Amino acid sequence: MSKGVQIAIGATAIALLLGWYGMSQVDEGLSFQYFQDLNEFHASASEMVGRSARVHGYVANESIERDLDAKLVRFAVQNNPPHAGGPVGETLSVVYDSLETPDLFKDGAEVVVEGQLVLASGTRLFEANNVMAKCPSKFEAQAGPSAEPSIEL
Repeated sequence: MSKGVQIAIGATAIALLLGWYGMSQVDEGLSFQYFQDLNEFHASASEMVGRSARVHGYVANESIERDLDAKLVRFAVQNNPPHAGGPVGETLSVVYDSLETPDLFKDGAEVVVEGQLVLASGTRLFEANNVMAKCPSKFEAQAGPSAEPSIEL
């Protein structure tokens, strides 16, 4: 078999695998959705029950509860950062089926939760299978003096 035929067969195999992977991701419906903020999610909550979703928000202050026996974490997500001082608004109750949360997961942390919305006893509950916490911006520019002092001799 010549080198050209081998390369053609390899390229075809790679193209078929990439096509199969792309189609399998489109079927799940997650490939083109980055995340929704909490207001967008609440607006479409009735059609989101049982479907996979990614929701962005902030962990509400004093809402984190770790259930060691059940090996899960319960917390609430709000749309605005708690340190901003504005109204909390509507929150989303989240249950994460693991005790292994990201290192940056704490009150006020910016998070994206992946999972699905379920109705449990008439209330909405988001069952998360993944929690991602964002690193706070530590490298913001600080305001410095407008002109550096000069040294006169």
